[in-house]
Amino acid sequence: MTVKTIQVAQNALDANREIAVQNRAALDSAGVVAVNLMASPGAGKTSLIERTVAELKGQIRIGMINSDTSPAAMDAERAERAGAVAVHLNTTGRCHLDAGMIRDTIACLPLREIDLLFVENIGNLVCPAAWQLGTHLSVLIASTPEGDDKPYKYPRMYSGADALVINKIDLLPYVTFNLDYFRRGVEALNRGLRTFPLSCRSGEGLDRWLDWIAFLAARETAVLQ
Repeated sequence: MTVKTIQVAQNALDANREIAVQNRAALDSAGVVAVNLMASPGAGKTSLIERTVAELKGQIRIGMINSDTSPAAMDAERAERAGAVAVHLNTTGRCHLDAGMIRDTIACLPLREIDLLFVENIGNLVCPAAWQLGTHLSVLIASTPEGDDKPYKYPRMYSGADALVINKIDLLPYVTFNLDYFRRGVEALNRGLRTFPLSCRSGEGLDRWLDWIAFLAARETAVLQ
């Protein structure tokens, strides 16, 4: 008897990729630059969005898709209070976003009134890297309390990022985090990766990040293809 192997996972990824292409087309048509923010829980995704929105208010129209495994929309409310157009996406327990979720969510957003869209992915350092969403760039946020071994433990996340934020650098004197060791791990996976050491709490290093975000929002989406 011949045993048939069904590649369910690959089929799902292929279908997801097709929807991601459609999402990108919708974003490009509206002139929206979209950034997929990935990190572990507590690294500071919402804090970074909140601070960015507040600092660039009046300069850039920022939207946010906040995803969570629960129906609580607290993070979206924080971004909205800062000045973002925000919508909450409840994944009902799923550990990552996929392109279908983004397609359904951007349909609820006034894309023509947004210059830059932050997609706050689920706090997870494994699954999100495998699923394309249709965003233009992926930014990974690491934080010093997590430890300096994360590039070595989660290489796929670091190798696929377009930029890296090292958050909570104000805690470096108080936590065990060897910045040189961490950077060597990152460099081995993603040579020359654009990196932003900063603190959302103190504001240290935030200016470089804000300048980059403003630069992205001012560019034509076609340039980011």
